[in-house]
Amino acid sequence: MPEAKPAAKKAPKGKDAPKGAPKEAPPKEAPAEAPKEAPPEDQSPTAEEPTGVFLKKPDSVSVETGKDAVVVAKVNGKELPDKPTIKWFKGKWLELGSKSGARFSFKESHNSASNVYTVELHIGKVVLGDRGYYRLEVKAKDTCDSCGFNIDVEAPRQDASGQSLESFKRTSEKKSDTAGELDFSGLLKKREVVEEEKKKKKKDDDDLGIPPEIWELLKGAKKSEYEKIAFQYGITDLRGMLKRLKKAKVEVKKSAAFTKKLDPAYQVDRGNKIKLMVEISDPDLTLKWFKNGQEIKPSSKYVFENVGKKRILTINKCTLADDAAYEVAVKDEKCFTELFVKEPPVLIVTPLEDQQVFVGDRVEMAVEVSEEGAQVMWMKDGVELTREDSFKARYRFKKDGKRHILIFSDVVQEDRGRYQVITNGGQCEAELIVEEKQLEVLQDIADLTVKASEQAVFKCEVSDEKVTGKWYKNGVEVRPSKRITISHVGRFHKLVIDDVRPEDEGDYTFVPDGYALSLSAKLNFLEIKVEYVPKQEPPKIHLDCSGKTSENAIVVVAGNKLRLDVSITGEPPPVATWLKGDEVFTTTEGRTRIEKRVDCSSFVIESAQREDEGRYTIKVTNPVGEDVASIFLQVVDVPDPPEAVRITSVGEDWAILVWEPPMYDGGKPVTGYLVERKKKGSQRWMKLNFEVFTETTYESTKMIEGILYEMRVFAVNAIGVSQPSMNTKPFMPIAPTSEPLHLIVEDVTDTTTTLKWRPPNRIGAGGIDGYLVEYCLEGSEEWVPANTEPVERCGFTVKNLPTGARILFRVVGVNIAGRSEPATLAQPVTIREIAEPPKIRLPRHLRQTYIRKVGEQLNLVVPFQGKPRPQVVWTKGGAPLDTSRVHVRTSDFDTVFFVRQAARSDSGEYELSVQIENMKDTATIRIRVVEKAGPPINVMVKEVWGTNALVEWQAPKDDGNSEIMGYFVQKADKKTMPKVVWMKNKMEIREDPKFLITNYQGVLTLNIRRPSPFDAGTYTCRAVNELGEALAECKLEVRVPQ
Repeated sequence: MPEAKPAAKKAPKGKDAPKGAPKEAPPKEAPAEAPKEAPPEDQSPTAEEPTGVFLKKPDSVSVETGKDAVVVAKVNGKELPDKPTIKWFKGKWLELGSKSGARFSFKESHNSASNVYTVELHIGKVVLGDRGYYRLEVKAKDTCDSCGFNIDVEAPRQDASGQSLESFKRTSEKKSDTAGELDFSGLLKKREVVEEEKKKKKKDDDDLGIPPEIWELLKGAKKSEYEKIAFQYGITDLRGMLKRLKKAKVEVKKSAAFTKKLDPAYQVDRGNKIKLMVEISDPDLTLKWFKNGQEIKPSSKYVFENVGKKRILTINKCTLADDAAYEVAVKDEKCFTELFVKEPPVLIVTPLEDQQVFVGDRVEMAVEVSEEGAQVMWMKDGVELTREDSFKARYRFKKDGKRHILIFSDVVQEDRGRYQVITNGGQCEAELIVEEKQLEVLQDIADLTVKASEQAVFKCEVSDEKVTGKWYKNGVEVRPSKRITISHVGRFHKLVIDDVRPEDEGDYTFVPDGYALSLSAKLNFLEIKVEYVPKQEPPKIHLDCSGKTSENAIVVVAGNKLRLDVSITGEPPPVATWLKGDEVFTTTEGRTRIEKRVDCSSFVIESAQREDEGRYTIKVTNPVGEDVASIFLQVVDVPDPPEAVRITSVGEDWAILVWEPPMYDGGKPVTGYLVERKKKGSQRWMKLNFEVFTETTYESTKMIEGILYEMRVFAVNAIGVSQPSMNTKPFMPIAPTSEPLHLIVEDVTDTTTTLKWRPPNRIGAGGIDGYLVEYCLEGSEEWVPANTEPVERCGFTVKNLPTGARILFRVVGVNIAGRSEPATLAQPVTIREIAEPPKIRLPRHLRQTYIRKVGEQLNLVVPFQGKPRPQVVWTKGGAPLDTSRVHVRTSDFDTVFFVRQAARSDSGEYELSVQIENMKDTATIRIRVVEKAGPPINVMVKEVWGTNALVEWQAPKDDGNSEIMGYFVQKADKKTMPKVVWMKNKMEIREDPKFLITNYQGVLTLNIRRPSPFDAGTYTCRAVNELGEALAECKLEVRVPQ
């Protein structure tokens, strides 16, 4: 039998790593017991030659009880279309996983260079139940392969006396067989200890490593449930378990309290509800539910139900916290179960996106998953990113509902790479590219020549305020001291050396951190040799225009400090006078001032402004003579904002923006413009161009129709970007409607044409204000408006047209965006009325006798047609209508016959005639106005016998203008009419407006208006006549609604 594989050096996270490799198992002639399942006939228990996707198949192993076993296999990734799914099985069907117990652990690793997957199965502290046939299955999309192997478990090797061979030990730890002496102290044990170990070993063999509570559960379960319980609790030796149960010969004791117990285990998906049900023998028994030993109280989460003898516990909206052991207790009896809550797979809804950023930027990499509170794993270049490491690194994690975000507050080059998010239901990845920012030098440092004890100031300006740097002198870093000050304010970096000495002379360099850039300048020490020359020297101005653009011209950026040091020589020392233009400047304090030192006069401007621009003159005089020098100072600045920014036209999703160049270009030509846009009411502006735009007309696109927007413009020159212009007036991208539909001619007369159409298909956010109708004579191109104000309805009559002309018509829709495309008739219309014979279209209900009751209205509407408008005449029996009773109103299309209150005299036949010249159409309408018939006459009793009577009468004189359909016969016994009394609680109800008493044909009714609790009680109806009395009672309860 092959050796057991050594344990892996590192176990997967969450599992206990094996402490060491098991010792070599000695050969064994035959196993103590047959394996749980024999391998299939076509497979050998030993490893075979690699076939299919396996580079190395797992070997069969033999291991002693209590030791660890490791099985290793290698899979060729080149044969697989995708990352494989690895599954381990005990026997043919039982999958090993997290439910198999903590003793089973699994490991997978991938060598990307050779594309080989190494998979391992670790079994800690092997028991006899672990022996048997195992199977390894590999799946990747449509590719599938598997192979089998055996694990044989042996008891520790013993000699004939029952002692383990491990009792023999050498006194030395050296590997040589001859080194040291055998130590027999391990064999010197009492007989009782040996017997006790034998019993313990026998008990372990019987238990198969299964806890006692599982045995109790198996004893009380049905045989059909053995397989389910074995799978739930990770029991792999099913055959050994069945043998143990058979030997035990357990007789299931019938429960006195339960007629049906809980199932051994339940499973439910997270978020769903589950019902646990037992049936008890006595419905009066008290029952309690427990979760992990704690009693469960009724709530919206846990709902208790009693249905006969059934007791049901409903758990709503199951979470992972509900994955626990449950029990139900009735008196001293209990039954148990276990609930497993299954976590649904977490899917990737919105994957990561590739990002390209600059060093120092804030980066957020976000992914959205299908479940809130889901666990996801972040990886960078195959290495997991953890919260523990985030405290040391520059990243942090954030959860926002279903969104998981990885945040870098200040990204660096080391953060670039491939990032991956993995869930239990999918994964996604994206590339983060980090680039260095281009640093721009706005002001370089200049060479300086200073004298002893003076101050040397090196100053530079870069484009990024966050950039730090170091100063070097002749390649050696400069450190701050009492004389040397290093400062960094915004974009400016300064090195100031006070009380300059000869040793300060040298090359000074500023190097920004993180950039392959350096700025250098030289400090020259001017040594002054004082010699007494008893002669006079005329004054002389020594002018050094550093950074000059032309002779004696200096350019300074607005906001910067300008210090113009002018060296002066002469004996005796000359007097310096400064002029700005033609005015003498003498101020020695403030933003602009004059500073005087020995042999030097300085003109200082703090934070230069536009008004400082101009020509400055210095004049020095002494008794020997004078000298004059002029300097032109140009102050350059960012330009003023663009002017007259406005929207000239808009469309469905676009707008045209125009503006005027700024009045002041800042002293440097305007190189272009930047445009921004935002929604009205929002504070977030969106840049529309990142490269400067050189024109003064810009078309903005990709806007949403119907939304109000504002826009603004920035001017750009070599110095920088101006302040924003004034916002445009709010505007809305809208488009005209599409053309109206189905334009048709409804009617034509000698001077008019009536048109009809349908609304446009697309109206848009601008809505529609109405329609304009235009016409054009055939052969002409001039369209004449038929209406000046838009009409809202989809129809219009064009009047005052020339008779006989052929005219084209068109209709356009109008809204705030303008006119739509026109809808035009395909053919011109001839303006001439077409004669149409008169025709009465009598409604169906007037084609038969129209019957109404006396006093009701007569309102008859009869439509007709005919052109030109016909003449309509109503008559009754050939005579004109009585206009005092009948009102007639006639329009172009119908005539109305109206009587406010009908009388029987209105009955009869009415004739309606519609006539155009010699063409005529007529219709007859029959009207009958009816009322109730009069009473029958001559009513008499002709004969009486027993309880019968023969009554005869004659028809009424007035039949109400309608046929008599029948008669009602009633009788009344005047002598026996009873007296009716209503009582409440035996008190007679008299004239009380709350009660309404009625008697209709012998039906007695008591109505109580708006009953209240005060009206409750017993009501009695008593009828009394000379022959006796009768009573009827009822009880009334009045309930107040809650």
